[in-house]
Amino acid sequence: MANVVCVTGGSGFIGSWLVRLLLDRGYTVQATVMRLGDEAETAHLRSLPGASNRLRLFQIDLLDPDSILAAIRGVSGVFHLASPCIITRVQDPQRELLDPAVTGTLNVLRAAKESGVRRVVVTSSTSAIVPSPGWPADRVKDESCWTDLDYCRQKELWYPASKTMAEKAAWEFANENRLDVVVVNPGAVLGPIIPPTINSSMTVLVQLLEGCEEEHPDLYMGSVHVKDVALAHILAYENPLTSGRHLCVESISDWSYFASKVAELYPEYKIPKRHTTWATESSKSLKEADRIGYAVQLHGTNNQGLSGRFKAQGVCLKLDIFAVISYEIISSRWQNMSSGQSSMIYA
Repeated sequence: MANVVCVTGGSGFIGSWLVRLLLDRGYTVQATVMRLGDEAETAHLRSLPGASNRLRLFQIDLLDPDSILAAIRGVSGVFHLASPCIITRVQDPQRELLDPAVTGTLNVLRAAKESGVRRVVVTSSTSAIVPSPGWPADRVKDESCWTDLDYCRQKELWYPASKTMAEKAAWEFANENRLDVVVVNPGAVLGPIIPPTINSSMTVLVQLLEGCEEEHPDLYMGSVHVKDVALAHILAYENPLTSGRHLCVESISDWSYFASKVAELYPEYKIPKRHTTWATESSKSLKEADRIGYAVQLHGTNNQGLSGRFKAQGVCLKLDIFAVISYEIISSRWQNMSSGQSSMIYA
């Protein structure tokens, strides 16, 4: 039982990488999917090294406690990733986002408590930290910052509302029931894709490469490599000293700077010129980011104070933000990590 864990949402972008890395480390994984009969959800998982002997798939409904209990029974740890990720406008936010996120999280935690699980790692998001317009402008946003739910309701920002409400519900349950919970808050997760479908963060990149001219003057990309996010979950689980929330981003860039770097890396794609010319306005955008409370880290610099704090807790991650855009760079960096030359920082 010590090396048996459950991964909810195991067929997703982050979940698939988490299952792969857990199998690589010798764990037996009980991964959940929405439809066992759907090859698009299961084939890529069953083809992973070690899956034939140490991967068990379970079909669950986040609103069905019995299905969740069956997947969690007999494990020592749970990674809860399953939650709807819909960043476009929804018709019924309560049914499509809020109920699965909040009630689903509570159902997973109740099953974990009933099964005697030693630790639950919950995947939250930087969307549970921002938007937070009331945060002091001269104070960097860190793990003590929470998304403003009233602002989200007013602006109909239902995805960040769902992540915030789900995480707050998780902490309340953990405190009341003395359940060991650790939270990871990743930003825009990018990198190689294992499943046959594309995730929301990578969709933004693909649309840019396809020539999308939509403007995002208020969008700041807190990018992070998917393998870093998956490993952060494992480190958060394995390190007994880890507690609380953990931001998992490399740095923040405004949309124009992100778009200009994509254009620089891939000149063969027709990135709309309006995006690349916006980069000249980056200094203004970064000043605005600072005004509204974002922790702005210019590319090519390191925040050693933040690194030291995360290293002490075992989940500090640093990676060049634009390595997640270029697959060639991604591959070489991951090979370096495997050979002990990791650009990641952890205990």
